[in-house]
Amino acid sequence: MTATASDKTGAHTPEAADVITGARERIDSLDDRIIGLIQERMAVSAVIQEARITSGGRRVNLSREMEVLDHYRQALGKPGTALAMTMLELCRGRV
Repeated sequence: MTATASDKTGAHTPEAADVITGARERIDSLDDRIIGLIQERMAVSAVIQEARITSGGRRVNLSREMEVLDHYRQALGKPGTALAMTMLELCRGRV
């Protein structure tokens, strides 16, 4: 049995299914870009960590992380803090 557009989207009309399908394609594209940006951020973070460690410093700068957390919280509210925490964890690499 073939799934209909309604089954895939939860829409009750073909028009709504078309809108949802198009919007999901845009979301998928945005997600790919977000993932790419996070991977780029991880690479830049690794450069910073290497420079800090090589100079005798610590891998993580907690005051900087607090600035990042606050920035995301101000921009996105409380869920932004959780998002920033996940991103910071990804960018720290192996501690």
